[in-house]
Amino acid sequence: MLFNPQVLAELQQTCARYNACLVAVSKTKPVAAIEAVYQTGQRDFGENYVQELSEKAGQLPQDIRWHFIGHLQTNKVKQVVPYAHLIHGVDSKRLLSEINKEAGKSGKMIHCLLQVFIANEATKFGLSESELYSILDQLDAGALPHVQVSGLMGMATNTDEEQVIRAEFRHLKSVFDECKARYPKAAGHFTELSMGMTSDYRIALEEASTMIRIGSAIFGEREYARK
Repeated sequence: MLFNPQVLAELQQTCARYNACLVAVSKTKPVAAIEAVYQTGQRDFGENYVQELSEKAGQLPQDIRWHFIGHLQTNKVKQVVPYAHLIHGVDSKRLLSEINKEAGKSGKMIHCLLQVFIANEATKFGLSESELYSILDQLDAGALPHVQVSGLMGMATNTDEEQVIRAEFRHLKSVFDECKARYPKAAGHFTELSMGMTSDYRIALEEASTMIRIGSAIFGEREYARK
């Protein structure tokens, strides 16, 4: 089976109740599996690998909204910009500046989420709160005209302790609210709070996530990895 239709339907219904977006994480999955999920009405898909994104985008329907959710390196930005509906996980000024530069070459506006470090794990990426506000100050001053920061993204600690996960998501929501209060000019398009994956999406939705990223629950475990 290319995907689990019962799980997908339940996720779609759950997201509808919370007015949240379901991003079906299709990294390492074949085009046929994405096509099958697309036929259910799903339009938002997430990819981690640059080459894989470009190959799939060329073979699949043009109305798919591709989310780049991997850790993006600055030297690969130009390969992502032509396809990405939303770039999750922007974790440095340098990366955001590079996205702006590449988007400007084609006259595009690229939507991004700033990734905030909220987990108690050294392996996770993300901005500190001071770095986050420094970037937003720069944007508020009119810099980087070809990027639009649409909200925040965060990954909780990989733990079975629900109270830890809930506290981290709740903290990110408070940072999100503070950003909207500090930057009223941007508040109208600062709308997305991307948090929650297969293991913790229910907690994330309860803590006001507007976007969850689900892969293995829909498609099963990954089959191969590509850069």
